[in-house]
Amino acid sequence: MAHFAKLGVGNIILTVEVVSNDIATTEQEGVDFLNNLYNTRDVWKQTSYNGNIRKNFAGIGYSYDQARDAFIAPKPFSSWILNEDTCLWEAPVAYPTDGNNYTWNEDTTSWVEIVEGE
Repeated sequence: MAHFAKLGVGNIILTVEVVSNDIATTEQEGVDFLNNLYNTRDVWKQTSYNGNIRKNFAGIGYSYDQARDAFIAPKPFSSWILNEDTCLWEAPVAYPTDGNNYTWNEDTTSWVEIVEGE
């Protein structure tokens, strides 16, 4: 199955639709099918679960960056930085590798261990 993201104002993803591979043998055929189905002239971009197309699978609320030809999730925290290679957001401090679970604290810009039972 092929997946297509509908772009709205500001290239924000409004929806993701599935089209049979029999219909969407090319990206343009998938776009044409969806615009004919909905009787629109919307802008659609193909997306892929495995990241083979446009870096990341598009989700509602994601943005499409035309210069990078990539789908980018909303920025989770103001301190996080976009990895230009993966187009994924990364914390300014690496996630601890001690096997424990952590959550991000934006006020201290650090990882805080999640302690069970607290």
